[in-house]
Amino acid sequence: MRAMTSVFIATSLDGFIARRDGAIDWLLAGARDGEDFGYQAFADSIDTIVMGRHTYELALTFEPWPYTGKRLVVLSSGAPRVPQALADSVSIMQGTPEQVVERLSQEGARHLYIDGGVTIQRFLAARCLDELTITRIPVLIGAGLPLFGDLPGDVALEHLATRAYANGYVQSRYRVVLTA
Repeated sequence: MRAMTSVFIATSLDGFIARRDGAIDWLLAGARDGEDFGYQAFADSIDTIVMGRHTYELALTFEPWPYTGKRLVVLSSGAPRVPQALADSVSIMQGTPEQVVERLSQEGARHLYIDGGVTIQRFLAARCLDELTITRIPVLIGAGLPLFGDLPGDVALEHLATRAYANGYVQSRYRVVLTA
């Protein structure tokens, strides 16, 4: 059975996931104490995280490590550094989105969290995403790394839910509609 694939990400109101240099300092500017915007419930639903090398290298700077208890697959043609403390949970993989999903599904993965701008774009273009949860942060950063890039064609989405938070964050969940 093919693993479900989901995105859970935040963007600035102008559609960027990070500044041009990769900085995400603006991301939690309006966050409220104790509110995780549904992240923990989402994290509890996934068993494997798939991300690109740049996102992984950023994640290595987080304290504490945010993915404890989850398998993390880094998509890279090189050999990114894996700290000894993470050696049992982090692996490196190559392949197309279709190959990655097939291989992880065969290895028993049930729900993949796809993370990182380029990785999300590649999976979306390959029609290998099932759901997108996007939280829009009420800030304009003017320039940066966009969530979406060029696509080979339109991608139809079915709206599943939208929630507005008191701090102005707006989170929408969509199902990707596969069309012929």
